Amino acid sequence: MLRPGPRNLITDVDGILVGNAEDARVRTGTTVVLAVEPAIAAVDVRGGAPGTHETDALDATALVERTDAIVLSGGSAFGLDAASGVVAWLAARGRGFAVGTARVPIVPAAILFDLLNGGDKAWGGDPPYRRLATSACDATARDFRLGNYGAGLGAIAGEVKGGLGSASVILPGNVQVGALVAVNAVGSPIIPGTRTLWSWSAEAGNEFGAGGPPRTVPDWDMPHGKRDPKAGGNTTIGVIATNVTLTRPQAQRLAMMAQDGIARAVRPAHTPFDGDTVFALATGAAGGEAILPIALAQIGAAGAVCMERAIGRAVYAAESLGDIPAFRSLPPL
Repeated sequence: MLRPGPRNLITDVDGILVGNAEDARVRTGTTVVLAVEPAIAAVDVRGGAPGTHETDALDATALVERTDAIVLSGGSAFGLDAASGVVAWLAARGRGFAVGTARVPIVPAAILFDLLNGGDKAWGGDPPYRRLATSACDATARDFRLGNYGAGLGAIAGEVKGGLGSASVILPGNVQVGALVAVNAVGSPIIPGTRTLWSWSAEAGNEFGAGGPPRTVPDWDMPHGKRDPKAGGNTTIGVIATNVTLTRPQAQRLAMMAQDGIARAVRPAHTPFDGDTVFALATGAAGGEAILPIALAQIGAAGAVCMERAIGRAVYAAESLGDIPAFRSLPPL
């Protein structure tokens, strides 16, 4: 059994902090993953309807290899403004890529669609996301809450409330791997015809209820996921992080492997209606040179399990929001 870190959060990876901010009236929020020191970063996009910012800067051929922060936000296209808030917050603290005497913070972002969840979205010309991003930056710490927090506040996963989830694992040699995810998928985290999460077999301890295998036979004829999916209306967005030293191509491979955790915990995944996006961060806090391919394979496999567990934790921790039921509130079959 893979051993979770002391917090069972992505912040068990040295050099990573997380901050969340929410607007309960709007039913939306923003999550900031802050690299204490600029980190090697990459991204992998699998969904057919992504909403992203600065992902081209993470290409292996791009000039800047290191990233200051990653933003996950609700708000669809409006939520991309959260990245500007983080850029300003970092710049005020002297962070960013040096260009002469100027510093330009590198802050990629991905958004999820939460505009139809019943919140008051009549913000006119003043969407709340830049403000939320600043508040999330001010709140960055190693401890944070799961479920209806940050980018997970307004999320819906299939037929139940989605949310913010995280998990970690410590490999031999104090190799740290952690995942953070906001789950707003068109697919379902629940095995059809059961009250069992797809991620049940990856659970460490009782981190999402120790429900075990399905107690009823799956009903594959049941509707599976959201009843009326719309392109751009759903997504699972996340970050996978490690304390080892990676090259940019290695970081991209880590992000690619972590996507398997989404595909195991949400079905179907990577659909034309989703914007599934995973960022990878390598802080290098463990020191040393870039790892060998066999070590990368092991870390990537652990990252996929972390992502799967993080999704299970997100759905299990989520609370009902308006008429959107929480997984834990579903009646027995």
